[in-house]
Amino acid sequence: MLSSQPSNALPEAVRALAEADFGTVAQRFRDAGFAVALPARGIMTVKSADAGTRPAVLLSVGVHGDETGPIEMVAHAVEALSRAPQQLAVDLMLCVGNIDAIRAGKRFIDADLNRMFRAQRGALAGTAEASRADAMIAASAAFFDGAGPVRWHLDLHTAIRASHYPTFAVVPELIEQDRKQALVGWLGEAAIGAVIMNPKSSGTYSYHCAEHHGAAASTVELGRIGTLGQNDLSQFAGVAAALERLLRGEPQRQAEKMPHVFKQVQEIVKHSDAFRMSVGRETQNFTALKRGEVIATDGNTVYTVQHDEELVVFPNPDVRVGLRAGLMVVRVA
Repeated sequence: MLSSQPSNALPEAVRALAEADFGTVAQRFRDAGFAVALPARGIMTVKSADAGTRPAVLLSVGVHGDETGPIEMVAHAVEALSRAPQQLAVDLMLCVGNIDAIRAGKRFIDADLNRMFRAQRGALAGTAEASRADAMIAASAAFFDGAGPVRWHLDLHTAIRASHYPTFAVVPELIEQDRKQALVGWLGEAAIGAVIMNPKSSGTYSYHCAEHHGAAASTVELGRIGTLGQNDLSQFAGVAAALERLLRGEPQRQAEKMPHVFKQVQEIVKHSDAFRMSVGRETQNFTALKRGEVIATDGNTVYTVQHDEELVVFPNPDVRVGLRAGLMVVRVA
């Protein structure tokens, strides 16, 4: 829980970002001549006089409050950039997602924020996260309004469970092909091990920005959840270096190894409280299941493997009724 940390337990840049305090870095960018705005709590935009001609990059962290590693990584990157602001080569939006959950050291307050970026929210419409998503949606629209064609959204997460690919990303299929190739190339440069092509929205922030703003957007999973201030930042080295080059406008480097590419073939949805998953809670992401194996049951609904082999990702029987409880994917490249 962030509020129980001694004041000197965290580097100041990390504490500030976790608490959505942009005061110091915002002033440094203002002093360097950038137009800096704070359109909502936990959101900062930094634009140059050449806005609309530069790439527009949206970075989001803390959409789940217990996923703290990316907060630390981005805090150090933005702090360093604010000390040499003339090196910023993009228009930047920085979004700290679920601020209250970060403070509480919890995944969310009322409901999963990363399922709120949809028109219909049903019983979740009155939650704290629904209100927060509205603020993020409005700020994102304002940021991308008038932006040039090169638009990025990197929504940085860490996973609940272990994975056969410690780093992986989910990429909306609807992204324009050239931009999608650039995004996958960047993910390779960042040493991301796997990419899942996602054919439809499940209410995530990255899919929203791809669909509504034409952004090359991705949900990027970077290892496991951890305690703020105690993350091993060496595991983020590849992503941190690639992000630094992106923000400074440096040419994309050739990846030493491109990610394996998967496509989604099934979405496992929890329709009732009778839902049961056949895979255990220790099951790693990208665990392979064979044709005919039962994935989950939900009353009369039985989810089974339809291909010779499918890999399970994000298995989570504890989601609310109506939400995705897992994905099944097959490798295509």
